Amino acid sequence: MNFATSINDALQLDRIVFLGRTLSEYVKFFDLDLSQWQKAKILDCPAGAASFVAELHQMGIDAVACDIVFNFDATTLQAKGQDDLAHVMERLADVTHNYNWDFYQNIAKLTEYRQIALEKFLADYPNGRQAGRYIHTVLPKLPFSDRSFDLVLSANLLFLYSDCLDYAFHWQTILELYRVCSQEVRIYPLQGKDAQTYPLLNNLLNDLNNAGISAEVVNVPWEFLKGSNQMLRLRRCESKK
Repeated sequence: MNFATSINDALQLDRIVFLGRTLSEYVKFFDLDLSQWQKAKILDCPAGAASFVAELHQMGIDAVACDIVFNFDATTLQAKGQDDLAHVMERLADVTHNYNWDFYQNIAKLTEYRQIALEKFLADYPNGRQAGRYIHTVLPKLPFSDRSFDLVLSANLLFLYSDCLDYAFHWQTILELYRVCSQEVRIYPLQGKDAQTYPLLNNLLNDLNNAGISAEVVNVPWEFLKGSNQMLRLRRCESKK
């Protein structure tokens, strides 16, 4: 179902923003049962300012985050995170009707969640970067060997920014995410900033099928951007999860 009525009815951002979500949000929009992944190695790509890896590290779960901005220090990322958060919330105020506010209630509460994620990320980033939890990458290439991670998660880049990222980028990035996974890749959401499903999704599913990659659209217990209650899941045939 399409909700936005025109391109002007979409969230208008002038860049790909450095924004974060918390572990609790990841659990919802990726429909994650962490009890199944306690012994797994997990990749979050691109991670942005998410606190997901920091929180998993505190739980003793092996997780790595990668992003194009992880060549910068924490002070630089703090400034970028705050600037991008303000930019998003200012623009979001114009299109609140495209969003379901059952969980966040209002922009102020949403801002609190994004701020918490940013602060937890920043607290972990300096030591985590030295320990190899935060790795600079430039998609569509990843600096990891084949099947390095059991579970690969990718949120809020692919499909969401389809207005500035073409099909070739989507295809190459998804193949790369699949290359480094041994069990599953999960990608969320399937909508652009205009709340409309990625127009080439069926083409992508057909291309994945032709490449011998098991891919399916799966419902998830989460919907902030209206209609965004599904993710794309790729599974290796031998995966039992």
